[in-house]
Amino acid sequence: MKVALCFIISYDHILNKEHIWREWIEHNADLINVYFHYKDYNKIQSAWIKERAIPVSYIAHTTYYHVVPAYINILSYAFNHDTGNQWFCMLTDSCVPIISPQHFRNLFMQYYKDSIFRWKKAWWNVHLNGRANLRHLTEEFHLGHDPWFVLKREDVFRCVRFALSRNAMYKRVCEGGLANESVFAIMLHGLKQLEYVKNEMSHMTNWEKMSSPTSPYVFKTGTEEDVQFINTFLDVNKYTMFLRKVDPAFPDEILTRFIRRPAPPVAWCAVFTYYIASCDVFTCAFLMRAQVLLFLFGLVVYFYFRSVFGFGSGSGGIFATSCSIPSGPSVLLYQSSNPSFSTCNA
Repeated sequence: MKVALCFIISYDHILNKEHIWREWIEHNADLINVYFHYKDYNKIQSAWIKERAIPVSYIAHTTYYHVVPAYINILSYAFNHDTGNQWFCMLTDSCVPIISPQHFRNLFMQYYKDSIFRWKKAWWNVHLNGRANLRHLTEEFHLGHDPWFVLKREDVFRCVRFALSRNAMYKRVCEGGLANESVFAIMLHGLKQLEYVKNEMSHMTNWEKMSSPTSPYVFKTGTEEDVQFINTFLDVNKYTMFLRKVDPAFPDEILTRFIRRPAPPVAWCAVFTYYIASCDVFTCAFLMRAQVLLFLFGLVVYFYFRSVFGFGSGSGGIFATSCSIPSGPSVLLYQSSNPSFSTCNA
């Protein structure tokens, strides 16, 4: 299984901290695929970004207030490009990693079956503010969420399929401004899946100090206040993996200090379950058979010592583990030039 890092870039067509990203990704090169949605391929100067730019047929016209088509297209492409992609992390040019590569790997091992984003009831007056056209929807769909998040493969399939179904509600929401901060919660709620999302923040953002009426604080100088905010945020939010918005001038040494922090310990059962799910069918069957044999061996040893030494009566301590391989969509075909798709095993 793998992680798809899905970047949406525009304006200067750069990553503000490309060198940080490249070094960080290299530590998990076996785990990570990288994709870029852009506006103008000719404006991209970095060869590294060009190599990972999605085909022009998937490029959607976007503005600051209307960016949802770019989300859907890059998710669709990444879904098809590698069927092993299980997590899809939505990112901007001003995002940076804020935890160590090992910590990121551990989080993926533990939560690859989950989508992670904070959502709640709309915090604006939907009748006075046209954001996402929520005034046209019933109250249960008056939802908002963080604009940058992590989706599991099954939820990507659901959202892309919903978007391509020409649903009237989806179209109405996207016609409103900043729909990317509502539409994914609305789609998953309509599909009865929102309650299963981990309602947590995967991307650290400082909304207490706004840089504009619609944009959060920009980390630029690396003040003591900035460092304290990052420290506190990481202590409180255990699912946080990325920091936004980060200016190119933000000190690299501060980011490096956080990225080099040791990863918290992870339960061995989470690691075992991850590797079971990552294996091919034959390897998985072998490991599961080995697990059963180990369990039976444990029973034999337990009853042997119980009969010889007479201990172990009552509720025993024999261990048992289980694993499951996530099922879900296996194929989704979509080209922006021909908005048709076919599915199997949805």
